Amino acid sequence: MSEMIPAWVNGDLQPVEKLEAHRKGLRHKAISVFVMDGDRVLIQRRALGKYHTPGLWANTCCTHPHWDESQEACAARRLTEELGITGLKLDHRDRVEYRADVGGGLIEHEVVDIFVARAGADLPLAPNPDEVMDVKWIALPDLARAVTAQPEAYTPWLRIYLDQHSESIFGTLSPA
Repeated sequence: MSEMIPAWVNGDLQPVEKLEAHRKGLRHKAISVFVMDGDRVLIQRRALGKYHTPGLWANTCCTHPHWDESQEACAARRLTEELGITGLKLDHRDRVEYRADVGGGLIEHEVVDIFVARAGADLPLAPNPDEVMDVKWIALPDLARAVTAQPEAYTPWLRIYLDQHSESIFGTLSPA
């Protein structure tokens, strides 16, 4: 069965098949999570089997909520599914909207609830190889420099978050 996500069609929020939403560039709900250890953020490299942006570095995790799922429940679920992370307190930081070409004729037009969680570098991780091929902790200023030096290695949404929304996400730790 295909995954249905909340998307706006003709002004109404409706369940739409995820791939259809991306093919048509429909505005849809999403979540993004940043797990922080001081000024360091846990980022992941997307698995090569992902249907868009495979092999690119992204924030800790992101996804689309199920039709009847709250944004916070979705964020907690996805931390567990992608990285085996449980039990972190999620702090809602912002809701942003962006539209980005993610390749292969697919468009992400997302209304994203962004969450930040605090953890130590000793946080137990169990990356799901179907979702994640690598993870690393990186200081925000180092991440900002890396994205500037090699933007093609990072997902469009991570670049947008760092460029346009870093203060609302990271506050005084903002890499800008």
